[in-house]
Amino acid sequence: MTAPSRDTSNIPTRTGKEYPPRKDIPLPPTFSDPLEHRVYLKFRLAQAYRIFAKYGYDEGVAGHITVRDPIRPDCYWVNPWGVHFKLMQPELLLLVDHEGKIQEKESGPSRYLNQAAYMIHSAVHEARPDVVCAAHSHTIHAKVFSALGVHLDPITQDSCAFYEDHSLYSEFRGIVEDREEGLAIATAMGQNKAVILQNHGIIVATKSIESTVFFFMSLEKCCQVQMLADQAAAARGSRPHLIDPENAARTQKRLGSEMGGWFNGIPEFQLLEHEEGKRYLHRRKACS
Repeated sequence: MTAPSRDTSNIPTRTGKEYPPRKDIPLPPTFSDPLEHRVYLKFRLAQAYRIFAKYGYDEGVAGHITVRDPIRPDCYWVNPWGVHFKLMQPELLLLVDHEGKIQEKESGPSRYLNQAAYMIHSAVHEARPDVVCAAHSHTIHAKVFSALGVHLDPITQDSCAFYEDHSLYSEFRGIVEDREEGLAIATAMGQNKAVILQNHGIIVATKSIESTVFFFMSLEKCCQVQMLADQAAAARGSRPHLIDPENAARTQKRLGSEMGGWFNGIPEFQLLEHEEGKRYLHRRKACS
């Protein structure tokens, strides 16, 4: 199901110093009250949908972001099908178990569930207990790049975040409507944080909403950059220069880490809160 990346065996290695761990950045919030943790995650998830809407990551009723419930880890929160990302609010979200059953007591009023969302995300959340948040949408550059059926190359510092940390699912069998297809996608993803779905789009899955949003946005941009680089190089009769494996791997450990993704994602949520004039406060309420 995978296709090889371009050969990097003949690229000279320029050894650099290992990056020391940073101690001067904030840490993700923690919660002693699981109910408040749930409220916070729902608030953040709704924000994530609105961030996706701002950047045009919607495509009709397609696309979905899920977050594992901290009280019932066998369930996840997801958007109701047919509601625009821009309109997403915490009280609209659905709580769904791994069998695709909407939890009546906790879910919002619109009980329409995207079948593809269930098939893909339930398989990912089941296969990866470490995953808190997963995102999939049909963004423009990722769709185009996915049609090439190749991995992302380490051609920039940013693309190194995905070096040996993304997969290619080289099948397309139409709309994901059966459990076997969802399981195949989860298998292709493996322990990586992203998978390119050939002729379809991308999925990113990490341990936080913030890192998933950031790495999704970054992967979309990296797809665009690689296609531009390939086009520019072809016009010169050459190919883009690849970063050597050692430095690509070293950079991945820093930029591609969970903490790196979380910290890089924070500004998008800060900006949204500034634009909307609404932010999360403790004691289960939002401040406007």
